[in-house]
Amino acid sequence: MSFKQTLIKRQEFILVTVLLLIAAYMPLSNRFLDVVNPFHMSLFSINLIGQIICFAILAMALDFVWGFAGILSLGHGVFFGIGGYVMGFYLINASFAETKVLPDFMLYMGWKDFPLFFQIFKYLSVSIAMAVLLTFAIAGIFGFATFRSRINGVYFSIITQALTYALMLMLFINDLGLGGNNGMTGFRSLAGYKLADISTQIGLASVSCIVLAILYLLLRYIVKSSFGQAMIGVRDDEARLRFLGFRTDRIKLFAWCLSAAVAAIAGLLYVPQVGIINPNIVSPMLSVEIAVWVAIGGRGTLIGAIIGATLVNGLKFWLSAKAPSVWPFILAAVTLLITIGLSNGLWGGTLQLLSRSHARRGV
Repeated sequence: MSFKQTLIKRQEFILVTVLLLIAAYMPLSNRFLDVVNPFHMSLFSINLIGQIICFAILAMALDFVWGFAGILSLGHGVFFGIGGYVMGFYLINASFAETKVLPDFMLYMGWKDFPLFFQIFKYLSVSIAMAVLLTFAIAGIFGFATFRSRINGVYFSIITQALTYALMLMLFINDLGLGGNNGMTGFRSLAGYKLADISTQIGLASVSCIVLAILYLLLRYIVKSSFGQAMIGVRDDEARLRFLGFRTDRIKLFAWCLSAAVAAIAGLLYVPQVGIINPNIVSPMLSVEIAVWVAIGGRGTLIGAIIGATLVNGLKFWLSAKAPSVWPFILAAVTLLITIGLSNGLWGGTLQLLSRSHARRGV
């Protein structure tokens, strides 16, 4: 086993262990440590961690299809939004079942009864399945049309960005009946647990960590499989792979749909933790930011995307409170410095430097 392979194997173990430890530490520190204790984690901090973990899942989804199949999507916010909106549908069902009061946007529409369409998402398990299946279907239709037409590179990226913008504008239409520009809020419970309870929010953050660990292991397993090698072949030389008889459009289509499903799962976890869903969740800016997270962390590594999303969003949350007017410029400067100094990103560059240092020593 090469030095680089040893590093990758260790990083998998370390990442999963850290995520599981964080998942266990958050509820324990909040419950058993006094507020004045420096190791006590407040509900605010735990909620931020939960949101960042969701963004890490989203970044990993993009890295899977961009870093290993060479497909740069600037529209992954669409799939994130699908998961978020489906979760929103479930949550307003739960709120209506508890209060028997229609949500504000339904009252604004003049509706007298709870719509049958929303009742499809009455159960959590059905909603999760619907989110994944709906995402697979939409991604599959779009991917089939574009990959069969051999639309690649910047043209594919531009199309995904345009579709993201179109979906955001559509969701802003109040008459569509999906909350309009105000979105959906007023969520009360999830699977019988009160969202306002501290234990529920801590549980959501812990579950997010566990889901990230599971999805990372799943995607890592696929990347190391023969299918993963085919994805890398498509990324490096699609024409040669096609000449050898491989159906590269099918390889790209499956990778694309799986990546979309992972992004939808991130959306499912995100909405209950922020307590609102509106069209900004599919903002084109978010889709561009996802690519920035992956580029900063290092594409083609999975863990790099997680690190990039964690660092950038952690910095964003901190700077938006300390220096709200200048944090976008600081983020731009950090992005430029990293991309110029480390072409493979933080984690990819670190692995490269360690491998070179090991080779020089001749160990």
